[in-house]
This record gives sequence, C-alpha cells and structure tokens, in this order.
Amino acid sequence: MYILIPMDDSNKQEAQISIINDAKVWIQLLVEDGRVVEINQNEARDAFDNQSQVLVVKNDNEYVWPFIELGMMVLVAHTQRSIDDIVEAYLFKELNEMRY
Repeated sequence: MYILIPMDDSNKQEAQISIINDAKVWIQLLVEDGRVVEINQNEARDAFDNQSQVLVVKNDNEYVWPFIELGMMVLVAHTQRSIDDIVEAYLFKELNEMRY
C-alpha cells in the first residue's frame, strides 16, 4: 500500500508532518507485510510513479477533497509527527479516519 504524507523538510530523519498547504516535500511510503519497503520523496504530490491509496494529514481541518476524488483514504495523525511515528501508528491502526 502506498501512503502519501506532506512533510516540512526533505531530511527524512528530521522531517515532521505538515499541513498540506505548507508541505515542502511529499513522502510516499510503500508498506507491505507490516514493514516499509520503499520511501520516495518529491516536491510535487502528483509526481510519483505509483498512485497512493492513503493520505495522512496533520489535522481534521485540512482540505482533502482533491485526494478523496482520486479514491484515497484519508487518515489523521493527531499526535504523530515523524515518519517513524506515523508508520508505527498506521501499522497498529492508531491513525483516525478523517471526520468530514
């Protein structure tokens, strides 16, 4: 499953999730069998070779309709900020579906 996350920095170790409008880089993770297989980054959210199935956002107030129209599920990382924390929360189903 491909997961798309807006981030504030291109350094994967220091990057924190950001709101969509402030994203400096987009991270796309490929998660298979409970582990991250691939991490890609790009400045444009639609420049990845593969279509993401999940978008993770920072809060419930994000404008996500363009992503929903692409068929993406939207999850919210209320307290998770780093890539590792978001992946762990995703694997343990601790991310919440966005309330519309």
